Amino acid sequence: MKKKQRNKDGFFERFASKVTKATGSTAAFISAFLLVAVWAVSGPIFDYSETWQLVINTGTTIITFLMVFLIQKAQNKDSLAIQLKLNELVASNEMSSNSLIDIEEMTEEEMIIIQKYYRRLSELAKKEKSIKTSHSISEAQELHDRKHQNSTKHKTKT
Repeated sequence: MKKKQRNKDGFFERFASKVTKATGSTAAFISAFLLVAVWAVSGPIFDYSETWQLVINTGTTIITFLMVFLIQKAQNKDSLAIQLKLNELVASNEMSSNSLIDIEEMTEEEMIIIQKYYRRLSELAKKEKSIKTSHSISEAQELHDRKHQNSTKHKTKT
């Protein structure tokens, strides 16, 4: 039973992903634009009747209704992926507070306190160094070398 459910979820997820990518393409926009243009040009043929207007209204309403759910599905997945990546960054940094991993569960008041902390940290950083000094190529190389050494040490321990 669980296997069937995974297959259904997997199918819908793949379907939603493909549809959102396709509908976000230039070709999809041009197709939609051309469809509306053909509909507009056909107005005189149908004497701008109520049925003629109903065709475009119904079509766009149905498409919009369905797209809302597909876009939300894709957005939820993207948000979760970003959240997990950020959690990994927080968890992997020895200097960061692990309380930030579950920040989305905090109250707005708690988040404002944390925001004030980072705002103050930013103010202190602006006083200390320029952006050129704090984000240099040599600093990036040093950080990479340090991470590589730590990774190598961790691998030899296990």
